[in-house]
Amino acid sequence: MSTISPSAELIYLDNSATTPLCPAARARMLAAMDCYGNPSSTHAAGQAAHTLLETARREVGRGLGLNMLKPGELIFTACGSEADNLAILGSAYAKARRTANRILTTDSEHPAVREPLAKLAREGFEVVEIPTRGGVLDLDAAEALMDERLFMITMMLVNNETGARYPLEQIFAAARRRAPQAILHCDAVQGFLKTRFTARSLGADMISLSAHKIGGPKGVGALWVDPKLLTAKRLIPTLLGGGQESGYRSGTENTVGIAGFGAAAAAGTDSFADDLARMQTLREGFLSHLAAIAPEVRPNLPPQYAPHVISLTMPRIKSETMLNYLSRAGICVSAGSACSAHAKNKTSSALLAFGLTAHEADSTIRVSLSSATTEAELTCAAEAIAEGVRTLIRF
Repeated sequence: MSTISPSAELIYLDNSATTPLCPAARARMLAAMDCYGNPSSTHAAGQAAHTLLETARREVGRGLGLNMLKPGELIFTACGSEADNLAILGSAYAKARRTANRILTTDSEHPAVREPLAKLAREGFEVVEIPTRGGVLDLDAAEALMDERLFMITMMLVNNETGARYPLEQIFAAARRRAPQAILHCDAVQGFLKTRFTARSLGADMISLSAHKIGGPKGVGALWVDPKLLTAKRLIPTLLGGGQESGYRSGTENTVGIAGFGAAAAAGTDSFADDLARMQTLREGFLSHLAAIAPEVRPNLPPQYAPHVISLTMPRIKSETMLNYLSRAGICVSAGSACSAHAKNKTSSALLAFGLTAHEADSTIRVSLSSATTEAELTCAAEAIAEGVRTLIRF
């Protein structure tokens, strides 16, 4: 899946925050702009728009390893955060009475999961955070809490700040054995088409996705739901209105954006193996070069990871200071989750959970790659970081 740089003058290495539109998505969206019908309308213009939606639904489904989709199985939303909220709150409110109210999550989740869970905790749910120190999910701690009281597990597949790839296959398999009634949700926003999995191999009941992390447009996400969950009526809509998306997400669909999501998913699925191998090679080369020229910079390396995310702790240099230095050099990186950038407490909870001190977390930057990233760009970035360390550490 090749992408185009937002500017010829920039080296863009913040692909975990968002990716540029890939050519396939751009072309599909431009064509879709002429398809102005409402996809719920039964006339020819509406049906043309409906066809665009269903084509995209199949393409995103294929990225999850699904060749056939049943009605309601892939629900388009406005973003990955909405998909997370629908999965968590839509399940929690599906039944007024329940005997189980324990929810397992990790201590390093994205705010789109943390905040709905905080709401449920205030309403009486027992929310338990499983440690992820060093990027390693504590399987024993999770399994010890899997019993008849377990209502849901909701965990990310890939951490958006450290790149840690959590063994959700093992977690979900254990839950199936120990608490078969529990609902299993995976936030795969950062992992979709960045690490190997399918809907079936993962073993989840629900999977959240986002278009703009894979070369699609902003403002589009999706929630895959196992049909068994729908049949059991264990999910209800959280956005009410005209009953679009098989009744699970009302509101006229963003046809143009969804078309772009489908095209990006199709392109990424076709090139997945090559993209993954290329990003792994680029990652290794970048870390090797950086270690040689800036040994003071410490990579935060989880044992299992998605190759596109690289976390680096600076020696006695605030991340904001380094970000500004690199930005003036035309290099775009970040200090962590873009969705947390405006939080009152800017110290990253994910980095603290990884084991960093507050001071170390506030001195950490994130370099994130795409399949379009080049070796030359990473060489330039490594040298700029090294120069920044030599320059800024004196102040």
